[in-house]
Amino acid sequence: MISMKARTVKVYEYEKLKTLPDQYGRYLDDTELKALIKFNDENDNKYFTVINQGIRFSQYVGVIQVGNLTLEILPKADRVNHYEESEADKWRGALLSMLKVCNKLSADAVNEANLKRRPMSMLDLYFRMFLKELELLLHQGLFKKYKKETNNIKAWKGRMHFSKNLQHNLIRKDRFYTTHEVYSYDHTINRILLKTLNIITQVSSDIDIIHSAKNLASLFPEQTHQAITESTFKRLPHSRKLVPYRQALKISEIIILNFSPEIKSGGTKLLALLFDMNKLWEEYLFRMLCRVERESFQVSAQQSQKFWNWKSIRPDIVIKLDKITYIIDAKWKIIDRKHPADADLKQMYVYNMYWEAEKSMLLYPKAQESGEEESFGVFHKGREGDNLCKLGFVKVLDENGKLDQHIGDKIIAKLTA
Repeated sequence: MISMKARTVKVYEYEKLKTLPDQYGRYLDDTELKALIKFNDENDNKYFTVINQGIRFSQYVGVIQVGNLTLEILPKADRVNHYEESEADKWRGALLSMLKVCNKLSADAVNEANLKRRPMSMLDLYFRMFLKELELLLHQGLFKKYKKETNNIKAWKGRMHFSKNLQHNLIRKDRFYTTHEVYSYDHTINRILLKTLNIITQVSSDIDIIHSAKNLASLFPEQTHQAITESTFKRLPHSRKLVPYRQALKISEIIILNFSPEIKSGGTKLLALLFDMNKLWEEYLFRMLCRVERESFQVSAQQSQKFWNWKSIRPDIVIKLDKITYIIDAKWKIIDRKHPADADLKQMYVYNMYWEAEKSMLLYPKAQESGEEESFGVFHKGREGDNLCKLGFVKVLDENGKLDQHIGDKIIAKLTA
């Protein structure tokens, strides 16, 4: 029997979720499972693996709203299964903070989430961000745009369609069939904003958010229907008039392109905001390293060099400190300290050679202090002087369960040890 009551389920990356409740009462009903499988099929099966009567999650974290279920997928930096609510909230907070550092969530939204007694879902944070931006735009007044219109009008303006004018106005000399420009609220920008509001009213389970979205939608002039796709956003003009709309359109793009209204398992609608934890970890570390204050210090991301024919290579992070080059490759995974993957070591060897780096580091997350410091290993051939690589492990959270604000300095310390 399917429950119509809204519920929230929290899982960690790489966990399983089945139709049979587990020991913590977590489950998917049949309709939710079918909708998730169809969504995954439409996205090259990258978000999870289908198993018997359930799914196994991958490295993607974030939130999925499917029907009445809010499914939060959280990161974790150890192999211990933490099912206490406080532990889940800690990693949820860490994820939100990483998204804030990487400019994928506003600081105000994250601060608001931390102040709420009842945690808001990540979707609701994006919804509230959008509604706040749109309230400001509507207060300032939506802008109009010139558009071409073809119809029978009383005053001749624009380009006359002679054949149609004869057809429609042979005995009506007071009418002119023309194509002309009109100054109108009915254009792509406003259609995008209105469609975002309509999605929010369909998906959100928060009564206040739904009420606000409906109120704002009622303030919009009537809009012509338009299919909004990825190419629609790419074709948006870059003009000074659109600068105030930039943030709202950015959130609209996230919401519209991740909404799947065609999941027809019992009429279930689905909206997913998922982030590849490997890419998020890499960007987060880069941005935290950019905050390091040292003389003769430079940091860059995704530098590229030609490797073979059309192929190129690009390490995650390149650091120059006191004229010495260091390479970092960020890996969000849990490994044995003594057994790095051969492929990863070979990759670092190539980076050392191409960037003439004396030292490189494979950088992994950890949840607890280990007490032991990693040491550099030696590549036995290749270049004169030092040709070293190490496995580095940095604690993600500080003693208060928050993101470590000094992680950049600790990474530099590991490289220069």
